[in-house]
Amino acid sequence: MTHSPPPGAPRARIPGPQQPAPPYPRIGAGLWRRCLGGGLALWALTALVTYATASTTLVPTLILLGSFLVPVVFVLWAYERHGRDLGVSAILGCFLTGGTLGVLGASVMESYLLRPSPGVFVGVGLVEEAAKAGALVFVLRRQPAIRGRRAGLVLGAAVGLGFAALESAGYAFDAAVTVDGVDLRALLETEFLRGLLTPFGHGLWTAITGCVLLSHRRPSGRFRFPPPVLAAGVGVALLHALWDSTHGIALWLVTRLTEPGAAAELFAQGYLTRPSVLQEHLFTLFSVGGLMIVAVLGIGWTRSLAHRDTSWRNTP
Repeated sequence: MTHSPPPGAPRARIPGPQQPAPPYPRIGAGLWRRCLGGGLALWALTALVTYATASTTLVPTLILLGSFLVPVVFVLWAYERHGRDLGVSAILGCFLTGGTLGVLGASVMESYLLRPSPGVFVGVGLVEEAAKAGALVFVLRRQPAIRGRRAGLVLGAAVGLGFAALESAGYAFDAAVTVDGVDLRALLETEFLRGLLTPFGHGLWTAITGCVLLSHRRPSGRFRFPPPVLAAGVGVALLHALWDSTHGIALWLVTRLTEPGAAAELFAQGYLTRPSVLQEHLFTLFSVGGLMIVAVLGIGWTRSLAHRDTSWRNTP
């Protein structure tokens, strides 16, 4: 026989089904969009205030905002779309530590190993891509569970984007500092151009290297460097060299088309003296077209690697 509780007595609550805790911390969806919009607004506001006040103390803020905005946005996008299960610490470690170690390693090796020569861009490509790959290995050396194509694409891109952010900051600083003071226009132009090109350069190339490298990592965590890994490293280094060479190739093509008998000394200057309107248009066409070709090659290579891994399409 059951007894009803007296009037006014509290009723016992029957616990409902518990929702399983998410296996990883979630960041609000679309954070990368808000970061992009807010970052662009802050960068534009900082540029406007710097121009209006002529304050040199704002130049570092302008350089950091412009250099890190696009790389950070792309890292957030990669994390939200394909890297939540890898963990925030791995993403941040690759972006900050890996990017910094890549820049430092490349700077040391370039100063000791490279000298001005016709093939200097190939050397730069080999040195910088090797430095970024070494930085990725160092960051992940104590995380043996992280391996596979998708992890390599995401974390390799994080290292490359960290490298690109620091490199862009250096180029922006060089453009800003002149013998006549701070050249704000050159600074803004440099940051705007490099911001547009960032997604198709270092991040893309290191993503390819990381993908192949981590796909051959042993379950024990040991890194291996079989022929496919070495071939990928050489391939991205050649893409890197071709990217850096587009200015010189465009100059050579313009000169050959408009001044067939031009002396070879013109190419050593890196620019044409008193170019005509036709030469200016041709140079823009060839230089931008060359960058687009290299970008398409890199994107196609990356997509082919991603499509070989079904886990890439099954990530939340």
